[in-house]
Amino acid sequence: MGLLEGKVALVTGASRGVGKGIALGLAEQGATVYVTGRTESAGAHPTPLPGTVQETAEEVTAVGGRGVAIACDHRDDEQTRQAVRQVVTDAGRLDVLVNNVWGGYEYFWDGTPFWEEAGFWTQPIERWDSAFQAGVRAHYVTSVAAVPTMVAQRSGLIVNVSSEGAEKTDTGVAYGAAKAATDHMVACMAHELRDHGVTAVSLYPGLVRTESVLRAAEYFDLTDSESPQFVGRGVAALAADPEVIHLTGQVVRSAQLARRYNFSDPNPR
Repeated sequence: MGLLEGKVALVTGASRGVGKGIALGLAEQGATVYVTGRTESAGAHPTPLPGTVQETAEEVTAVGGRGVAIACDHRDDEQTRQAVRQVVTDAGRLDVLVNNVWGGYEYFWDGTPFWEEAGFWTQPIERWDSAFQAGVRAHYVTSVAAVPTMVAQRSGLIVNVSSEGAEKTDTGVAYGAAKAATDHMVACMAHELRDHGVTAVSLYPGLVRTESVLRAAEYFDLTDSESPQFVGRGVAALAADPEVIHLTGQVVRSAQLARRYNFSDPNPR
């Protein structure tokens, strides 16, 4: 029996990449995992990358969990609220919320030569809007919708997927500001949720071998990179830790979680 048997999770932005890896990591421990994404059918991707939300749900079930796909564009607040309502109505509980969905990466696939956006003053304002609407705002709205159930249970874990870009100055103005905003949002949420038994953390993966990174592998040193499912095992370990409240409000890194909880990468380099 998995450590998360009977637990229910919602992972946003899970058609591929880190979100998919997290869903699979939770599924390995027997969780029921609801996954959201915009891509519903192969060949109809918002991005030129493989993966659909239904495929992720099927893989979740295949590795030992129960996967449920929810088509959702988290730029639309009502779609976000409806996704959370579906989880709570179907499952009657919500133990883990992983806010992974993000925006602002459009320049990777909209045909813009990267050198034409070498400074924030050369970028369309939409890059900022996307990072904050499809990223920070989506994390906030999903949490607002999910927290009443967790408070009523007096238990729950919220993980906002962030990055070291929040602490650096060379990752782009919009990206860095948005990641810093989501980190501070977690700290503030943790302050308000602690007395209700609900934990909130920011998660920094390392360099993850997502479909997007592998597509541009020639530009990366993948020597110390992580598989998406390695990140997922970190989230699963947090979700299974009965003392996880001691980490609330903090930034946790996937490599540190591996040492803390003694797990390994299922797909090492």
